[in-house]
Amino acid sequence: AEYMGTAKAIAGLAGIDDARGDLLPEAKLEAIKEMQQRYGATGMTGDGINDAPALAQADIGFAMGAAGTDPAMEAADVVIMNDNLLRVAETVRLSKRTHAILWQNITLALGIKSVFLVLAVFGSATMWMAVFADMGASLLVVGNGLRLLRGSKTPPVTDKGS
Repeated sequence: AEYMGTAKAIAGLAGIDDARGDLLPEAKLEAIKEMQQRYGATGMTGDGINDAPALAQADIGFAMGAAGTDPAMEAADVVIMNDNLLRVAETVRLSKRTHAILWQNITLALGIKSVFLVLAVFGSATMWMAVFADMGASLLVVGNGLRLLRGSKTPPVTDKGS
């Protein structure tokens, strides 16, 4: 069982409003189901075999890998290998940036192709325009996606405990 005081303290540091502790595996699973009905998409962080069912039920499960058990890591969607809880927030930020860039790329590619299609329908399209509409759009999308490699504007998370 988890310690409620520790769960509340960590939740307060992470900005989490609803944290639970001292739960048995069945209660963890029920808590995740209840939170999904109440809040929608729900995340779970755990490291032990008792956490595996709730990690699997959560919309996104984070397993703490360094001290975690194999069942917990297999049930989770994300494994945090240095056991630093700040990595959960970093993962959320990265996923939001990835989502934004994905939609930018879709809009960019479809926009270029649509302009070329309109030009082709009115007989104004050339072979070079077709090449740009195809290869140019692909290169722009790849270049835009590479922005993710630059990292975020926030400093990297370090594990001060090791």
